[in-house]
Amino acid sequence: MADATISITVDGEPKEVNADQTGVQLFSDDKDIIAVRLNGEPRDLYTPLQDGDVVESIALDSEDGIAIMRHSATHVMAQAVQEIRPDAKLGIGPVIENGFYYDFDVAEPFTPDDLKQVEKHMQRIIKSAQRFQRRVVTEQEALEEEADQPYKLELIRDKEDALDTEASVEISDKELSMYDNVDRDGNVVWTDLCRGPHLPNTRFIKAFKLERAAAAYWRGSEANPMLQRIYGVAFPTKDELKAYQARLEEAAKRDHRKLGQEMDLFSFPDEIGPGLAVFHPKGAAIINAMEDYSREMHRKHHYSFVQTPHITKGGLYETSGHLQWYKDGMYPPMHLDEEKDADGNIVKQGFDYYLKPMNCPMHNLIFKSRQRSYRELPLRLFEFGTVYRYEKSGVVHGLTRVRGLTQDDSHIYCTREQMRDELKNLLNFVLNLLKDYGLNDFYLELSTKDEHKFVGSDEIWEEATNTLAEVAEESGLDLVADPGGAAFYGPKISVQARDAIGRTWQVSTIQLDFNLPERFGLEYIAPDGTHQRPVMIHRALFGSIERFFAILLEHYAGAFPAWIAPVQALGVPVADEFAPHLQRFMDSLEEELVRVEMDNSDDRFGKKIRNASKSKVPFIIIVGEEDMNNDAVSFRFRDGSQLNGVPVEEAKRGILKAIAGRVQVNSKDDYEAAIAD
Repeated sequence: MADATISITVDGEPKEVNADQTGVQLFSDDKDIIAVRLNGEPRDLYTPLQDGDVVESIALDSEDGIAIMRHSATHVMAQAVQEIRPDAKLGIGPVIENGFYYDFDVAEPFTPDDLKQVEKHMQRIIKSAQRFQRRVVTEQEALEEEADQPYKLELIRDKEDALDTEASVEISDKELSMYDNVDRDGNVVWTDLCRGPHLPNTRFIKAFKLERAAAAYWRGSEANPMLQRIYGVAFPTKDELKAYQARLEEAAKRDHRKLGQEMDLFSFPDEIGPGLAVFHPKGAAIINAMEDYSREMHRKHHYSFVQTPHITKGGLYETSGHLQWYKDGMYPPMHLDEEKDADGNIVKQGFDYYLKPMNCPMHNLIFKSRQRSYRELPLRLFEFGTVYRYEKSGVVHGLTRVRGLTQDDSHIYCTREQMRDELKNLLNFVLNLLKDYGLNDFYLELSTKDEHKFVGSDEIWEEATNTLAEVAEESGLDLVADPGGAAFYGPKISVQARDAIGRTWQVSTIQLDFNLPERFGLEYIAPDGTHQRPVMIHRALFGSIERFFAILLEHYAGAFPAWIAPVQALGVPVADEFAPHLQRFMDSLEEELVRVEMDNSDDRFGKKIRNASKSKVPFIIIVGEEDMNNDAVSFRFRDGSQLNGVPVEEAKRGILKAIAGRVQVNSKDDYEAAIAD
């Protein structure tokens, strides 16, 4: 009797195969295939196939394949930890960018030496080619198998809650499953609760490295026990791992905290508190240059500048919804304005005041301050507004996560008919301005409604989301989804920019909001005399001045384009007798608002040049005897190239033109290109 066959589709091609076949047999000739997408769901190669199945191959170097490999590495790490520390209790082990982590409840925190031991043990497991074998279990069976694992028991019992968190790597909404690691003799050597899928065997983990251990609360809540988390990275090839490590080394050199100290740009005094930066003269010079150009461009695009206070009564944030949805991110209230008589009786009630975390509610009050006509729309309000957010001390990080930040905040009020064109123009404005600051590689992210944290109707959210999606797609940039990532009042487009070493940063955001105009009762008089609700667009171009400063500092590794550099020209006389001639030239630049410094130290000329080269100044101006006699100056650039004997007026025009052109000048060739007609 002939073997029974089934009809399936494999990578778009119909096939007849034996009824007992799996992906292992289907792709036996291609060792790069490590899993399948079965009817749209990623599954193991060992999964039995059914008649009518649609099978798509998943290669190791694909996005899905890399994620599966990293999750399999997580299991290997957990197995290694438990074989070294049998008393370790398992948390969860999801995939993250570039790698993975796993949480453990252990008696003693992991040390760097512990990580080396775990890594060596992982290498032995990988070489042993253990097979990942899935089996479906009932809830009762899972509870019995995980009886000594309290965190797994919690996930099994609270399955519905776990599905919306990173714990979903363990739990499926369809069925529970265990993964056994099986050695070459068929013995089960380790088991973990997991939804899968996994690699065919451990030898497909080609290149990995454990990076660090850190403390982490179970399921991210301070009410839960503190666990130990081990982070690792994994890549399909050793070359990719080496490239990643090289990027890390380069990123460490560019760390804005390190450069900020070396270049005397900013600091975080203990006397002020964490996450609250002070900018030194050179750092403030950069910020002023950023803000000045931004203000200029906003004026050209018909924005009206406003200014609002740093503190407000709490009722404003009750109206906006921030006290309901964002209170944990706000500083505690200050109860003020209460009055008492001589006997201590309250004769006037006080109010809770809050440091503002957002500018938008105050901008709404400006819109509402008088009757508005459709003829005023779109109304574009703009403010460099400082806001305050209570970031936990463990989250605060340099200038990228601070407690006091200045947003370049715009709120645009327009009609429904104007909305689409306004969004398109706004996105173009944002992208062009970011390019002027030297960022050129973008993609867009669309953040949609968090089903547990939103205001307004589903219909309004759907209209807003669809409109943003259409505008984003028309831009021609890649668009990726961020499900559930929107603020409570509306969906948003985020501009994601890649820096000089390929890292991605979220910079500008554009949010479409039908809800706050409703909550604040905003209206305008339409052409037919009726009162209509405006649409509100929230837009932050830099995100925050502080964070954008950090991004640019790391992007340029401190070597800013001349127009934004804290010191644009540094004068270095060859000897003291040439200093007066050089000083006159530097003074003439300063009269044109060029930021200049003179090295009048007692150091020898050679040391002055070495110091100047470390300063990252775009124009080092040198004057020797020949320069002085010819009423000229000489240039030295960041790469060490020089341009000698340039007449002072020509040199001045060249520097001003290079600054006005907002281009990077690192060499003589860059300079000559910048000043060419």
